[in-house]
Amino acid sequence: MKAVRFHLHSQTPESHKLERIAEALHRGALLLYPTDTGFALGCQLGDKLAIDRLRFIRRLPTGKPLTFLCDSLKHLAEFAYVSTHAYRILKRLVPGPYTFILPATKAVPYYAQDLKRKTVGIRVPDSTVCLALLRTVGSPIISISAVSDDEEFADPEELVERFASQVDIIIESPPHRFLGPSTIIDLTEESPHILRRGAGLERVLDILPLEEV
Repeated sequence: MKAVRFHLHSQTPESHKLERIAEALHRGALLLYPTDTGFALGCQLGDKLAIDRLRFIRRLPTGKPLTFLCDSLKHLAEFAYVSTHAYRILKRLVPGPYTFILPATKAVPYYAQDLKRKTVGIRVPDSTVCLALLRTVGSPIISISAVSDDEEFADPEELVERFASQVDIIIESPPHRFLGPSTIIDLTEESPHILRRGAGLERVLDILPLEEV
């Protein structure tokens, strides 16, 4: 069965459509949706069956930690331990194309975190559609790039068709202006450092002292 496709306005996403998508996510749906960095596969953070489907589709090993999206820093302490220094950095960079690695709290399911380091990846996207969806769902959404690092899709429709029979819902919100892979910043230690240089890197380099890069 092919996925149900929703076309959302990029600046004023329709609330009745968001509510239908949120209801489906609460029932275990798997989602293909546009973020500020690119198309992502997602589901609710606490839905293990949906996460297992996601891992199968993307051929991700069981132990690979997952990133999830939050709509703000308001409830961050529920999912991660954040030092005062780390919080100052977060405040200056969110929302945006940045993934922050932080020590996970017990609220993060074991199957979504790095079990060796007890860490989790968290993002607050700079995307009107994503933020509206997150607020409607009322909980974090898993966000894994729909394609691997060595794949490229010039035409979003080609990517949509690829996943049309593998996910339950597809969100489209053109025009898509993706920034590319996020910059990953490790905030688990006193001195932050960059694990991956990606979108928005210049802003990070302006904020972090040289010894922390």
